[in-house]
Order: sequence, then structure tokens, then C-alpha cells
Amino acid sequence: MSSLDELFKRPSLPGNKRKLEATRDPEEVYKATKLRANGDVKTNGSATVEDDNENGDIEAGPAMPIDEEDAGPEDEEGRFFGGGITSNTKDVLDFMDEQDKDELRPEKIDVAWLRKLALNFEKKISKNAELRAKFEDTPQKFMGSEADLDADVKALSILSEHPELYGEFANLGCVASLVSLLSHENTDIAIDAIEIINELTDEDVEAEQEQWDTLVDALLEADILNLLYENISRLNEDIESDRAGIYYVLGVLENLSSRPSIVSTIGKDTQFLQWLLTRIKIPEKTVTQNKQYSAEILAILLQSSITNRANFISLDGIDTFLQLLSSYRKRDPAKGTEEEEYVENVFDCLTCCVDDTDGKAKFLEAEGIELCLIMLREGKMSRPRALRLLDHALGGLDGGPCCERLVEAAGLKPTFSHLMKKQDNEATEHLLGILSSMLRSLPANEAPRIRLLAKFVEKEYQVPVRLVQLRRDYAAKVARVDQDVKSERAKLSAEEQEDRADEWFSRRLDAGLYVLQTIDVILAWLSAEDDGARRRIKELLADRDEGLGAVKATLQEQLNSMNASPEEEDPMLKDMLSTLIQHL
Repeated sequence: MSSLDELFKRPSLPGNKRKLEATRDPEEVYKATKLRANGDVKTNGSATVEDDNENGDIEAGPAMPIDEEDAGPEDEEGRFFGGGITSNTKDVLDFMDEQDKDELRPEKIDVAWLRKLALNFEKKISKNAELRAKFEDTPQKFMGSEADLDADVKALSILSEHPELYGEFANLGCVASLVSLLSHENTDIAIDAIEIINELTDEDVEAEQEQWDTLVDALLEADILNLLYENISRLNEDIESDRAGIYYVLGVLENLSSRPSIVSTIGKDTQFLQWLLTRIKIPEKTVTQNKQYSAEILAILLQSSITNRANFISLDGIDTFLQLLSSYRKRDPAKGTEEEEYVENVFDCLTCCVDDTDGKAKFLEAEGIELCLIMLREGKMSRPRALRLLDHALGGLDGGPCCERLVEAAGLKPTFSHLMKKQDNEATEHLLGILSSMLRSLPANEAPRIRLLAKFVEKEYQVPVRLVQLRRDYAAKVARVDQDVKSERAKLSAEEQEDRADEWFSRRLDAGLYVLQTIDVILAWLSAEDDGARRRIKELLADRDEGLGAVKATLQEQLNSMNASPEEEDPMLKDMLSTLIQHL
């Protein structure tokens, strides 16, 4: 058995643990101190026991607390029971507290502050340029000024919280100076400048339109668009910081695109469309954020400008994008990923392009109709987007060739089979739009039109039955809104009714007014072209005590709406509605 001494030995501690200091012998401590009569203890290396005996009997330990009555003005509560400090020390501490409060007090952000900031900012730019020119071959001599400049650029971020200073910021010339940094040799400084511009122009900044316009005008005057393109061309996405820089460039483009005039300028005076198209074509194992964002920016540019669409079409963009979408004819991207948003944006780009005549021609040439039909049969996520794309391609004055191609490509069967199934409101709207466009555009007495009409009358007119059923559903929804509008209208003056007219019309559209009008156009066409279909439609409507007069009323309302807005008038549509009303 181990001895008691061994049991109580101190355990060995790891070398990286902090050890306690060795304890001194109490007798040595006593000998090393000299006790004074007033109870103070003062260390003195020469103190001895004999010295203590000379002082006589002395009470050991700390002195008793001072009585309150004996306490002086500097120690009203006693040395150890009060604050423990003298009045002079207290004054010093109070002074230091005030200084700390001044440092913590937020700086006032106003015009004076901005002018001081602007002056320092310009000095840092000038100093850095001077040192760079002087020590071109010795970067270590100007790197300090570069770091100072970079810090000042980042400090401009606070302006996004004070848009009321945008005007003064532009007047001081700081906007031009900030934009000039986009051509700085150090790409890190250029990227930081782009990031700040992105923050200042972001839609989340609570700036008045006039304030925002002042800043943007100054940016455009400083040639920001061309400098942005130069940067996006020199940055390398394999480098993380450069990848972030490209993202910031795209962010600035998105912010500036909220002004329509800038959208056209971007497509006409820069090479951004070509760059975006090239960037989107780059194959990636996983769709990255920049690829998705590029597709989103391109969709914004195309939707907002006819000129941009024409340039995109001339770059063979439609054929390129159809090839990109072909990989999704059967495969769906993972939900909630960058890839899903990317696919949606590519569909958006094509959808707005096929509204134009040249776009429809390129869409046909690139076999876009055939790809969409494959997606209707086999796709999942792509199916509703393919429906919308077909609706836009077949619509309009120049949609005839696309309508004929759909019939030739055996597209009637999948289109009608989807109509007979339960669909959401958006899919139903596009299916009806496709049928309405074919009835409008396919030539009379030609094989494509005959094949179309045959699909309407087969299986004892099952399609007209489905159409009348849909009509009842949407008519009921619109009627409920009409009743609400009527009640609201009765409580308002004529001027107030005029002010709310757009709101009421929007509510009726949301309830399904457009779908109801499209259904009635189709029913009117069938009634005009096929006597058997006309009889069947009248029988179906009679079940609810209605007749073709209800269909006529819907078409007449649509015609009246067109007459009330001559600037949006479609002459061919107007003539078609007038002719259908006469047949009814």
C-alpha cells in the first residue's frame, strides 16, 4: 500500500497548463515586513524582528474603520466604506467618462460632414495617384496610400442611409471621382467602388425619386456604363474577389434598369448583351449565382426594350436559348436552387422575344414549336412555361405561321388533352389563348383549320361542353366582383368613381375577366363556323337560362373597351369582334 505522503503528493500537471505561484513561508513574510504604528504595511527588504520589538506592542491586522464623524470631506463614508477615492481622483474619472461619452456619441451626418469627407476622399485619390506615378516599379511605397484609399471608398457606404445628401455628393464632384476609380489599376479598389455604387443605387435605399435621379445622372455623365463593361471584361471569375465584382456589376445594371431610357442605352451603346449571352452559354456542372443573375439581367433588358430584343435576335439568341432549354425537356432542375431561377429567366427571355415578328420567325426556324410540344408531353416544371411560350408565339398579327406549324407538328392532341384536364388559372388562360389564336389566324377552308374544327366537334362536342363549364365558373367569379364594385360605386361621387376605375378593372381581371372574354371569343367562332356546335352551345347555355346573348354581351364590352382606348387599338381584333357579334 502506498504511504500517506505518496497519496497526497501533488499530481503532475500538463506542460501547457498555467501553474500556481509557489506559496511563501509565513515566517519569512512576517520577517520581510515592518509594521508601523498607524497600521500601514510597507514592504522593506531590511526589516528585522529586532525592529519590531523596538516599536513595542503593536496591534496587528488592518486599521479599524474611520467613524463617520471623524471622516473628512474627502472621505465622508470612510476610507474603505465610501468610494475609496479622493475628490481629485473622482474629478479625473468624471472627466474621462465625459470624453468616452463624446467618443460614443454618433457623429452628425450633414452637409458639413459630407464636405469634410469629400475633401479627404479627393486627397486620398490624389495622393495614391501621385505615389503610383512616382514609384511605379516599387509597389511597397504606394501600398499604404492604396489601403487608405480603399478604406475611404468603403466609408462612403454610410451615404446609403442618408440619400438626402446625394445631390450635394454629386455637386462636390465625388460621384465622378468614385466612378473614375473603376479604371484603377488595382481591381480590388475598382470592385469596392462598384460595390458602393450598387449600395447607393439599390432599390432598398429610401431615397426620393429626385434624389435617386440626381445621383444616377451624375453616374451616367461620368460614363459609368462603359467603365462597368471594361471591368466585367477584365475580371476573372476563377478568383473569388473578381467573382464578387461581376456580381456587383450585374447589381448596378439591375438598379439602373429601373429607368427605361437607360435600358435602351445599355443594349444600344454597350456590349453587355453580347457579354451576357456569352456568359449564360458557359457550361457549368452546377448553375452558379452569376450565371443565374446574368440570365435575370438579360430578361429585364429584353422585356423593357424593343431595340434590345432586336439586337438579341440578331445575335442568334433565340436558337442559343432553345438549345439551353432542350436539356430540360424531360429533366427538372432542383426546386429552390439557382438552376430553377436560371431556367425560368431563360424562358422569360424567349417569351418576350417571340412577341416580335422577327422573334417568331427565328423561333420557327430553330424548331421552338417542336421543343415546346415535347415539353407539353413529357415535361413537368417546363410544361406550364412551354404553354406560355406557345401562347405568345402563336398570338398577334404574325402568329399564323406558328399556328400552322403547331398543327403540322401534331400539337392539337396534347393541347386539347390538357384543356380537358383540370388546370390552374394560368395554364387555363394560356391553353385558351392558343386555341383563340389558331381560330383567328388559320386560313379558312385550309387543312389546318379543318383539322382544328374537327377537334372541337369530336366525341359529341366534349370540348364545347368543357368550355361552357369553364365559362360558368369564371362568369360567377367576375359577377361577384361586379356586385362588390356596384355597391362601392353607389357610395362615391362621379369624380371618385373615375379615380377608382382602374382599380375596379384590375380586380375584374384578377377574377378572370380576360379568360371569360377568351372563352366567349372561342364559342363565338364555333357558333359562326359550325351549325352543330352552335346548337350544342345554345343547349348548354340554356341549362342556366342563358343564350348566345350572354356571349355577345361579353364581346361587346370588350369592343367598347377598345373604342375607349384608341392608343391601344388593334384594328384586326376590332374587326374580328365586330364580325363575331354580327353572327351572334
